[in-house]
Amino acid sequence: MSKKNAGIVSRIAGSFVTAKGMKGSQMFELVKIGEVGVIGEIIRLQRNIAVIQAYEETEGIKLGERVTGTGKPLSVELGPGLIGQIFDGIQRPLTLISKMHGPLIKRGTEALALDRKKKWEFRPLLKKGTKVTGGDFMGIIQETPLVKHGIMVPPTSSGIVTDISSEGNYTITDPIAEIRTSEGLENMFLMQTWPIRKPRPYKTMLTPTEPLLTGQRIIDSFFPIAKGGIAATTGGFGTGKTVVLQTLAMWVDADVVVYIGCGERGNEMADVLDRFSKLNLGNSNQSLMNRTIFVANVSNMPIVAREASIYTGISLAEYYRDMGYNVALMADSTSRWAEALREISGRLEEMPGEEGYPAYLASRLAEFYSRAGLVQSIGKENRQGSITVLAAISPPGGDFSEPVTTNTLRIAKVFWALDFALAHRRHFPAINWFMSYSENIPMLEPWFAKIEKDWQKLCSEARTLLKEEEELREIVALIGAEILGDKQRSVFETAKMLKEYFLLQNAFHPIDAYCPIAKTYKMLRTFLKFYDKTKIAIDSEIPLTNILSLPVRKKLSRLKTTPIEDFDKVYSEIDKEMNEQFENLKPKSNEGDDQI
Repeated sequence: MSKKNAGIVSRIAGSFVTAKGMKGSQMFELVKIGEVGVIGEIIRLQRNIAVIQAYEETEGIKLGERVTGTGKPLSVELGPGLIGQIFDGIQRPLTLISKMHGPLIKRGTEALALDRKKKWEFRPLLKKGTKVTGGDFMGIIQETPLVKHGIMVPPTSSGIVTDISSEGNYTITDPIAEIRTSEGLENMFLMQTWPIRKPRPYKTMLTPTEPLLTGQRIIDSFFPIAKGGIAATTGGFGTGKTVVLQTLAMWVDADVVVYIGCGERGNEMADVLDRFSKLNLGNSNQSLMNRTIFVANVSNMPIVAREASIYTGISLAEYYRDMGYNVALMADSTSRWAEALREISGRLEEMPGEEGYPAYLASRLAEFYSRAGLVQSIGKENRQGSITVLAAISPPGGDFSEPVTTNTLRIAKVFWALDFALAHRRHFPAINWFMSYSENIPMLEPWFAKIEKDWQKLCSEARTLLKEEEELREIVALIGAEILGDKQRSVFETAKMLKEYFLLQNAFHPIDAYCPIAKTYKMLRTFLKFYDKTKIAIDSEIPLTNILSLPVRKKLSRLKTTPIEDFDKVYSEIDKEMNEQFENLKPKSNEGDDQI
């Protein structure tokens, strides 16, 4: 990068500062503005004039004040100590800042992302004379009880190990190895830095074949997402986008979770932080914070830092992907990020596109989502890691035809459409089973077939049942319910059971909040078995009222709140009782005939 350079402020327009005399500067270089040292980033260069996007308020800065370049782009610090942290959009640790200055960030505040004083127990994996390339593991650190942190050779370095530290405790600034490169000796540390707008390299992009299990029945059964895939969830105000993402962040089957609160309300982020600090992962006693990183750039923080927040988050995700971990990244919401892009574009007086968004909105979205995927990481260890992006979109008025939604759906292969009508009926998650889709299903079928061969058959039957119920509902609305026979009414009743006892899931219930995949399958199988037996019974002229009065129906309603340790026993009992109770049903007449 360029050496440090300096210029002077020649124009101020809100959060945008123009500086002249910035010869030698580069695009996206970080600068400090004025005496208070407001942090900014160069977003346009014309000869020696730089347009700077300030990440803080510019109030009080005067014309002629000094602008100093740092000689480096906006970058993240990568190393042990990231897990469990809460950063702002430019990776300043909010917990540390709150201790220094209170609840509000003062202008010009500088705080290093990683603790320079904390010592980590380092276990080396290399010996002197070993030839290494970017991505090779030099050693291991137990960052949290859930995450072993691989200390990697930076992607741009390679050479021969001339020295490596013995097992012991070191800070992130202590040299732990020395490598002879083509340019000379280079010290290696527990920490490295990486520009946030530059994707980290990998060997090969692979085809995902394994689902990212979420514990949410409607997602795992009807609309699954692959590890390394992209999912978008969108809906109007009050449909539960944030709750869906927060629930997924807590229960998703990932090694590391990066949660980006991008322009959302501060109280929502405070709520999720409070919940994460109190909950444990699965059946373990480990806190969810032991695998989670938060990037919080909420609505009362500078809007221009919001644009950087998703790049900060995905750079952190790429780092853990390179270690061979499956990372889930939640972005809530990309609409707020797009609004920041729109404001920046307007200040730069660029030609606006649809609804005022910049013409390059689609390419910026594609640039971000392209960093998701299942990859073979660089390095000799032949590691595979993935980043799965789960993004919330907040379309104004619930309009799915607006630019952010339409451009995202061109990229995302999984779409969870949140329905205001379902939310109004208190049906959560309010995922509309007709509008939503998953293009990942074909590549995931072999994995689901290993659980049960008829998995996809069951899911298809359930969706068909819901479709039949919707078609019958339209007929009833036109003609009336009196024309329906028992077989048609059974469709209504079974679809109602499927909606209330399977698709409806309480995110705040201690048992129902998370449903393992085996439990999901057995529940779906049980409801569809009840439907099949109902159809056979009706064909044998057994009244539907007799079927609906069976005692087993009450037990079916409690299946979802059955603890997992008791579920198999209860499931077997229900299956046995269902068979017995249907066998004991009598037809309308000819009671002496054979039973079903």
